[in-house]
Amino acid sequence: MKFGGVSVADGQKIRHVGELVQRLQPKNEIVLVTSALQGVTDDLLECARKAARDGNVAEVTAFMEKITSRHSQAITDAIHSPQIAEEVRSAVIQKLNALEKAYTGICYLGELTPRSLDYISSYGEQLAAPILSGVLRDLGIESRAFTGAEAGIVTDSNFGDSRPLPKTYDLIPQRLLPLKGVPVIAGFIANDEKGIITTLGRGGSDLSASLIGAALDADEIWFWKETSGIMTTDPKIVAEARPIPTISYREAMELSFFGAKVLHPRAIEPAIRKGIPVRVKCTFDPECQGTKIVNVDVHTEGVIKAVIVNKNVALLNISGAGMIGTPGVAARAFSALARAGINIIMISQGSSEASISMVVEEKQLERAEDSLRGEFTRDLVKEISHNSDVCALAVVGAGMAGTPGVAARVFKAMGQAKINVLMISQGSSEHNISFVVSRKDAEHAVQELHREFGLGGERE
Repeated sequence: MKFGGVSVADGQKIRHVGELVQRLQPKNEIVLVTSALQGVTDDLLECARKAARDGNVAEVTAFMEKITSRHSQAITDAIHSPQIAEEVRSAVIQKLNALEKAYTGICYLGELTPRSLDYISSYGEQLAAPILSGVLRDLGIESRAFTGAEAGIVTDSNFGDSRPLPKTYDLIPQRLLPLKGVPVIAGFIANDEKGIITTLGRGGSDLSASLIGAALDADEIWFWKETSGIMTTDPKIVAEARPIPTISYREAMELSFFGAKVLHPRAIEPAIRKGIPVRVKCTFDPECQGTKIVNVDVHTEGVIKAVIVNKNVALLNISGAGMIGTPGVAARAFSALARAGINIIMISQGSSEASISMVVEEKQLERAEDSLRGEFTRDLVKEISHNSDVCALAVVGAGMAGTPGVAARVFKAMGQAKINVLMISQGSSEHNISFVVSRKDAEHAVQELHREFGLGGERE
């Protein structure tokens, strides 16, 4: 079971998590993975950047007082036993002292390396795990806190976005089995083969949990979130949005890679490797069944499972008559973007070969344009342009495969709503139709599609 930052935001919520585990533990063998307290990782990184930029030790001292106070209050609110609270407080203070020394070093050096960023950002989870483990002991459940490395997660040395090494699957059972009570593991962090702290990228606590569940051959892997599961769309856009009872790995991956925030894009890869079902449940409504993610496509009465929108994108176009019939233009474009570290979300090319359209993350737009301008001469690619006033939408569902007329319904709904479609992309899997609209039309488009496909029970 993995609990996210909202679930462990403060002492009262951490206590709630402990009591939830206490109710489930008699019938289950449980391993917990925790995120940092809500917002802590962002605060840690902001302080590190300020320390490198300004070198102000007094600012670091003030920040350390603030973060120490927050975690001390969480311990006070979460743990009732004075003895256990004091043990946890001592462990947390020890970690905070090490953190302050790192910040002071950054102040004097005036530089912040990827390795240093991983070291700093690891402390959010390192501080949360002893508190949650202490709560369990306070509730009469044997427990010990582990870092990701202590639990057996070993990665490459790609700081900031490291990948687990195959040996992780052998090390985890050696470190954790047989289970003694309920271990609590700090998510998101690991060590490389030299013993240096690495991180699995933002959202990597989900990946930690999936790795551990797969390595232990768990019956199920549960992600506890603040939502009631994977929703048919964003409830802030459509009030009638509902949790999807069952979804396939493939559909969940389509959703996560397109920008759905419920799961980290790589989070379920280890579960897929072992065929382990994954559940997404709500910490604050534990009786709700949430969403179960399984190995096979589950067809429902409707062909569509979800409509999602990604608002943080831009549309990038390259065009020119010189592209027509010239081999390798697309390969050069994609290679240039890959070298610049640009993630391409969608691609579309007309049969005339005179233009290629791509959707990229908005924050990467300038770097993407620069890389393409550096790659192509004007006689081959006449124009490189962009439109950042757009959003990308996707309709996702296994029921689309082999069902005629789905695309027709999607674009008929857009036409009736007078919404102009700027770009279209569909993969051969037929699990996803993606398209781009103006930002001003995006929420209206989501509402129309949600209604058209009866995702809220309106109509099918």
